[in-house]
Amino acid sequence: MDRDREFDEYVDARALVMRRTAYLLCGDWHRAEDLVQTALTKLYVAWPRVRRDISPDAYARKVLVRAAIDDSRRAFRRRETVVDEVPDTRVPDATSDFDVRRALASLPAGQRATVVLRYWEDLSVKETARLLGRTEGTVKSQSAKGLAALRDLLGHDVLEEQR
Repeated sequence: MDRDREFDEYVDARALVMRRTAYLLCGDWHRAEDLVQTALTKLYVAWPRVRRDISPDAYARKVLVRAAIDDSRRAFRRRETVVDEVPDTRVPDATSDFDVRRALASLPAGQRATVVLRYWEDLSVKETARLLGRTEGTVKSQSAKGLAALRDLLGHDVLEEQR
Protein backbone atom coordinates (compact mmCIF):
# COMPACT_ATOMS: atom_id res chain seq x y z
CA MET A 1 0.00 0.00 0.00
CA ASP A 2 1.42 3.40 -0.85
CA ARG A 3 2.01 6.15 1.67
CA ASP A 4 -0.75 8.50 0.50
CA ARG A 5 -3.45 5.84 0.41
CA GLU A 6 -2.48 4.57 3.85
CA PHE A 7 -2.52 8.12 5.23
CA ASP A 8 -5.91 8.82 3.58
CA GLU A 9 -7.38 5.73 5.22
CA TYR A 10 -6.04 6.84 8.60
CA VAL A 11 -7.52 10.33 8.16
CA ASP A 12 -10.90 8.90 7.09
CA ALA A 13 -10.97 6.73 10.20
CA ARG A 14 -9.72 9.27 12.78
CA ALA A 15 -10.54 12.82 11.60
CA LEU A 16 -13.91 13.00 13.36
CA VAL A 17 -12.46 11.84 16.69
CA MET A 18 -9.61 14.33 16.32
CA ARG A 19 -12.06 17.14 15.56
CA ARG A 20 -14.15 16.35 18.65
CA THR A 21 -11.05 16.25 20.84
CA ALA A 22 -9.82 19.53 19.35
CA TYR A 23 -13.21 21.10 20.05
CA LEU A 24 -13.00 20.09 23.70
CA LEU A 25 -9.52 21.58 23.86
CA CYS A 26 -10.44 24.95 22.36
CA GLY A 27 -14.23 25.31 22.55
CA ASP A 28 -14.68 26.53 18.97
CA TRP A 29 -15.51 24.33 15.98
CA HIS A 30 -13.64 26.57 13.52
CA ARG A 31 -10.50 26.63 15.62
CA ALA A 32 -10.88 22.88 16.12
CA GLU A 33 -10.82 22.41 12.34
CA ASP A 34 -7.65 24.52 12.14
CA LEU A 35 -6.03 22.50 14.92
CA VAL A 36 -6.88 19.22 13.20
CA GLN A 37 -5.47 20.51 9.91
CA THR A 38 -2.26 21.54 11.66
CA ALA A 39 -2.00 18.14 13.33
CA LEU A 40 -2.70 16.26 10.10
CA THR A 41 -0.13 18.30 8.20
CA LYS A 42 2.55 17.49 10.75
CA LEU A 43 1.43 13.86 10.85
CA TYR A 44 1.70 13.58 7.06
CA VAL A 45 5.24 14.93 7.07
CA ALA A 46 6.24 12.42 9.74
CA TRP A 47 4.05 9.57 8.42
CA PRO A 48 6.82 7.15 7.34
CA ARG A 49 8.47 7.33 10.76
CA VAL A 50 5.22 7.46 12.74
CA ARG A 51 3.61 4.39 11.20
CA ARG A 52 6.83 2.41 11.63
CA ASP A 53 8.06 3.51 15.09
CA ILE A 54 5.21 5.24 16.93
CA SER A 55 1.45 4.87 17.26
CA PRO A 56 -0.17 7.27 14.76
CA ASP A 57 -2.97 8.00 17.26
CA ALA A 58 -0.52 8.91 20.01
CA TYR A 59 1.51 11.15 17.71
CA ALA A 60 -1.60 12.86 16.29
CA ARG A 61 -2.98 13.43 19.80
CA LYS A 62 0.31 14.90 20.97
CA VAL A 63 0.52 17.27 18.01
CA LEU A 64 -3.13 18.24 18.46
CA VAL A 65 -2.72 19.08 22.15
CA ARG A 66 0.46 21.06 21.56
CA ALA A 67 -1.16 22.99 18.71
CA ALA A 68 -4.13 23.84 20.97
CA ILE A 69 -1.84 25.07 23.73
CA ASP A 70 0.26 27.11 21.30
CA ASP A 71 -2.88 28.57 19.73
CA SER A 72 -4.30 29.59 23.11
CA ARG A 73 -1.11 31.49 23.91
CA ARG A 74 -1.41 33.76 20.89
CA ALA A 75 -2.14 37.33 21.89
CA PHE A 76 -4.88 37.86 19.30
CA ARG A 77 -7.00 35.18 21.01
CA ARG A 78 -7.08 37.19 24.23
CA ARG A 79 -8.02 40.56 22.75
CA GLU A 80 -11.48 41.96 22.93
CA THR A 81 -13.36 42.39 19.69
CA VAL A 82 -14.52 45.94 19.09
CA VAL A 83 -17.94 46.37 17.50
CA ASP A 84 -19.76 49.49 16.32
CA GLU A 85 -23.00 48.76 18.15
CA VAL A 86 -24.00 46.81 21.21
CA PRO A 87 -25.93 43.69 20.17
CA ASP A 88 -29.62 43.50 21.01
CA THR A 89 -29.32 40.07 22.57
CA ARG A 90 -29.36 39.69 26.31
CA VAL A 91 -26.64 38.02 28.32
CA PRO A 92 -27.71 34.49 29.27
CA ASP A 93 -28.52 33.88 32.91
CA ALA A 94 -25.53 32.30 34.66
CA THR A 95 -27.83 30.11 36.74
CA SER A 96 -29.50 28.54 33.68
CA ASP A 97 -28.42 25.20 32.21
CA PHE A 98 -24.82 24.27 32.79
CA ASP A 99 -22.49 24.04 29.84
CA VAL A 100 -19.51 21.75 30.19
CA ARG A 101 -17.89 23.13 27.04
CA ARG A 102 -17.98 26.66 28.40
CA ALA A 103 -16.60 25.46 31.73
CA LEU A 104 -13.78 23.60 29.94
CA ALA A 105 -13.01 26.71 27.91
CA SER A 106 -12.54 28.70 31.11
CA LEU A 107 -9.77 26.40 32.34
CA PRO A 108 -6.14 27.31 31.62
CA ALA A 109 -4.82 25.51 28.53
CA GLY A 110 -2.69 23.05 30.50
CA GLN A 111 -5.48 22.02 32.84
CA ARG A 112 -7.93 21.77 29.94
CA ALA A 113 -5.53 19.54 27.98
CA THR A 114 -4.95 17.33 31.01
CA VAL A 115 -8.66 16.96 31.80
CA VAL A 116 -9.57 16.24 28.17
CA LEU A 117 -6.83 13.65 27.76
CA ARG A 118 -7.48 11.95 31.10
CA TYR A 119 -11.28 11.95 31.11
CA TRP A 120 -12.35 12.31 27.47
CA GLU A 121 -9.59 10.35 25.75
CA ASP A 122 -9.38 8.04 28.80
CA LEU A 123 -5.58 8.06 28.91
CA SER A 124 -3.67 6.99 31.98
CA VAL A 125 -1.63 9.43 34.05
CA LYS A 126 1.54 7.97 32.57
CA GLU A 127 0.31 8.29 28.96
CA THR A 128 -0.91 11.84 29.56
CA ALA A 129 2.40 12.84 31.13
CA ARG A 130 4.35 11.40 28.22
CA LEU A 131 2.06 13.08 25.69
CA LEU A 132 2.26 16.50 27.33
CA GLY A 133 5.93 16.24 28.25
CA ARG A 134 5.19 16.70 31.94
CA THR A 135 5.81 14.65 35.04
CA GLU A 136 3.14 12.31 36.36
CA GLY A 137 2.89 14.48 39.47
CA THR A 138 2.13 17.53 37.34
CA VAL A 139 -0.56 15.61 35.46
CA LYS A 140 -2.16 14.50 38.73
CA SER A 141 -2.02 18.05 40.08
CA GLN A 142 -3.42 19.59 36.89
CA SER A 143 -6.17 16.96 36.77
CA ALA A 144 -7.16 17.65 40.37
CA LYS A 145 -7.11 21.42 39.88
CA GLY A 146 -9.05 21.14 36.61
CA LEU A 147 -11.73 18.92 38.15
CA ALA A 148 -11.99 21.19 41.19
CA ALA A 149 -12.45 24.20 38.93
CA LEU A 150 -15.10 22.35 36.91
CA ARG A 151 -16.89 21.38 40.12
CA ASP A 152 -16.92 25.03 41.19
CA LEU A 153 -18.17 26.18 37.80
CA LEU A 154 -20.76 23.47 37.26
CA GLY A 155 -21.69 22.58 40.79
CA HIS A 156 -20.54 19.45 42.56
CA ASP A 157 -23.85 17.64 42.02
CA VAL A 158 -23.67 17.97 38.24
CA LEU A 159 -20.30 16.21 38.02
CA GLU A 160 -21.41 13.46 40.37
CA GLU A 161 -24.49 12.81 38.20
CA GLN A 162 -22.27 12.51 35.11
CA ARG A 163 -20.22 9.62 36.57
